[in-house]
Amino acid sequence: MSGPGQVTALDLVFYWVTDMDRAVAFYGDVLGLQPVRRDGSSWAQFELNGRRFALHGVGEGQPMTPGGATAVFEVADLDAATGMLASRDIAVVHEGEVEGFARFCSFLDPDGNTVQLIEYAKRSERP
Repeated sequence: MSGPGQVTALDLVFYWVTDMDRAVAFYGDVLGLQPVRRDGSSWAQFELNGRRFALHGVGEGQPMTPGGATAVFEVADLDAATGMLASRDIAVVHEGEVEGFARFCSFLDPDGNTVQLIEYAKRSERP
């Protein structure tokens, strides 16, 4: 079924954060993301290869509940990326592998949101 109200694409993913400056600095320093739009402490938006990721500030008096989804960012070298995390005292909370497909690791941002890095196997290495 198609029609004007049907979903046509995933627009973006965002995380709620309690401190926008801290969150923007974290995603900039750790993942190298640069904001393409910033509205004070309420919104920061990043774009990477045509995909969008954003941060939404929690309003005064609103509870902060981390999680609900996981943003996954692709890297070319997971070992180098986990080394970079360790050098910044960011603990990897989970590591895994789907044999012949990808390896990944998860860590938490300053608000407790899960972030994952993934390295896909090269097509020639996939079964």
